[in-house]
Amino acid sequence: MGMIEIDPMELKVQAADIWLNKWFVLTAGTIEKCNCMTVGWGSFGVMWGKPFTQVVVRPGRYTYEFMEKSDSFTLCSFEDKYKKDVALLGTKSGRDGDKISETGLTLTKSRKVNSPCFNESDLIIECKKIYWQDMEPENFLDKSIFEKYPLKDFHRIYFGEILSVRGEKEFYI
Repeated sequence: MGMIEIDPMELKVQAADIWLNKWFVLTAGTIEKCNCMTVGWGSFGVMWGKPFTQVVVRPGRYTYEFMEKSDSFTLCSFEDKYKKDVALLGTKSGRDGDKISETGLTLTKSRKVNSPCFNESDLIIECKKIYWQDMEPENFLDKSIFEKYPLKDFHRIYFGEILSVRGEKEFYI
């Protein structure tokens, strides 16, 4: 096995499966100062003629501050053997200390964006932020969505143009 460069338009994923079952670690900032969190909601596609991914972050999350200041972000997925580490990154706040050091994961510089990625990833997606929008609760057509927001802490949606993808062969068409 080995990571290969993948044309963003040739990325092969089962979108629902990768978001629901494999998760991603979203990282924003720089190699010197960044924060990350586990994300399980998002999408991939083409928008404005560009390959993109969409991620959502609640304003109360520490990663939100980094997403606001950064012009980029990365999404990294991992083999199942890293599930415990990925879960820790999603349940512990970076405000309270260096949570990455509590895992077996190591940050590394990305190739095309300032935000770092992880050496142990089996898929690395480097993105340049191109759009954001706050969720507007009055636009929820399915009222059951409100159950996801008992604190009324509605997500900010970020669109990232996918500039670089590296992954194991399973992610290549």
